[in-house]
Amino acid sequence: MSDTAVQHSSPDRLSERAHAPGRGPGPLTHTAVMAARALRISSRNIDALITSLALPIMMMLIFVYFFGGAIDTGTDDDSYVMYVVPGVLLLSAGFGAATTATAVSEDMKGGIIDRFRSLDVGGTPVLAGHVAASTVRNLCSTTLVFGVALLIGFRPAASWSGWLVVGAVLVAYIVALSWISAAIGLLARTPEAASGFTFFMSFLPYPSSAFVPTENMPDWLHGFADHQPITPAIESLRGLLLGQDVGDTPWVALAWAAGMLAVAVGASGTLFRIRTR
Repeated sequence: MSDTAVQHSSPDRLSERAHAPGRGPGPLTHTAVMAARALRISSRNIDALITSLALPIMMMLIFVYFFGGAIDTGTDDDSYVMYVVPGVLLLSAGFGAATTATAVSEDMKGGIIDRFRSLDVGGTPVLAGHVAASTVRNLCSTTLVFGVALLIGFRPAASWSGWLVVGAVLVAYIVALSWISAAIGLLARTPEAASGFTFFMSFLPYPSSAFVPTENMPDWLHGFADHQPITPAIESLRGLLLGQDVGDTPWVALAWAAGMLAVAVGASGTLFRIRTR
């Protein structure tokens, strides 16, 4: 079955499920239905699925084995994999979230939104469903990246509380980046344009402390790298995973994620109303 066929046949079956006896079709039910639909479509787009899973792993292997020996991280641990893994986890989140923009743009272009509205499914559940599906995909990708990192020598030393904070920071950024991608998908007029716009979001881990310490960057870039939203998240993950003192950095990272999320959700609601008038 083609993606188009899936997109146009799933709403009827999923709507029946949402209206089943004993299950009132509220916003949470509609969101779950839309998330299931997005995951079903993703599972049929094998090429994109493999790319989103494999690309972060390839990037990690390239940096560890091609460039790692030439990069001075200024740490006591000579193993570059111990430095780079937290950055790759955020890079993976950016790559995975970017597919949300394309999926939302395809929905807006294909006219399927009109069918959803005729089934009394609002814009918020549709977008939240895409974000929920993106979160699930990203968590799977992050787990895979982390597993490969363990195989090539990454040895975390986080406490139980540290692991909880690592999970909170990762999920917060995955959700925030996915909502930003949803807004981009509504802003772009074609799926191709949406894919191009998300490049800038996926680029943010590079001018940060993900791959090299920011002190090694030129002065004009150093300032930006220290004060952009990805750097505190990476510093939080790195410090927590290595059992180091991180101070209030996780709170700064979560504040950035909350701010991005608030802006993205508000922009998504406004853009959806404009596109569906």
